[in-house]
Amino acid sequence: QVQLVESGGQSVQPGGSLRLECVVSGSSIPYYSVGWFRQAPGREREGFSCIGSSDDSAYYADSVNGRFSVSRDKEKNTVYLQMDNLKAEDSGLYYCATAALCTLVAAYHTEWSQGTQVTVSS
Repeated sequence: QVQLVESGGQSVQPGGSLRLECVVSGSSIPYYSVGWFRQAPGREREGFSCIGSSDDSAYYADSVNGRFSVSRDKEKNTVYLQMDNLKAEDSGLYYCATAALCTLVAAYHTEWSQGTQVTVSS
């Protein structure tokens, strides 16, 4: 059974940085894509980044492009989300999820992390 354990969320001031980690275990698939999602209270879940399975190519939504960066350590089965120049609107519950391809569509993701809270506030 595939499990995703996410960590790294905390409170930070605007302009600060955080790195989230998503550890995938139990996968029988040697390669997988990972999508990143977030949800703020009263708002719909937003897919904002993904990293592909074959060449680790990454895609970013306009809302985070240039500030967020996704990378993968295949030996550790871990995907990292580096978030820089954080803004108040980046606050929310962050999730990672696995999929067969790099996509921001939640419905294509089969396994999800438990979520970690990111709060950006002065």
